Amino acid sequence: MTYAKVELFDEKLQEAALFFKALSHPARLAILNYLANSKVCISGDISNELPLSRTTVNQHLKELKELGLIRGTIDGAKTNYCLNKSRIDEMQFVIDQFLKGLSLPEGFSCKS
Repeated sequence: MTYAKVELFDEKLQEAALFFKALSHPARLAILNYLANSKVCISGDISNELPLSRTTVNQHLKELKELGLIRGTIDGAKTNYCLNKSRIDEMQFVIDQFLKGLSLPEGFSCKS
């Protein structure tokens, strides 16, 4: 059996990988976009906005919530969903730092 062995990598890479994983599915990207474009907390069924079943949307919401990118608070029979701005800002910083580390000098060419 193969294990991911993420503990072999430094904390920065582990954190970046978690954010990239959260962004690796178009449904989660659509949820984040929808919440950002709404500019308010959404109370109701987000699955009405996506071409997926309620169960599938709820699974994606759970992943985003577990990583802290969104907040979901229960209000009666409904859940209010909002982006967690501080965590979104943190994700942007971590991803920006990772991508800056990949930058290559002007005119770089790999000749084999």
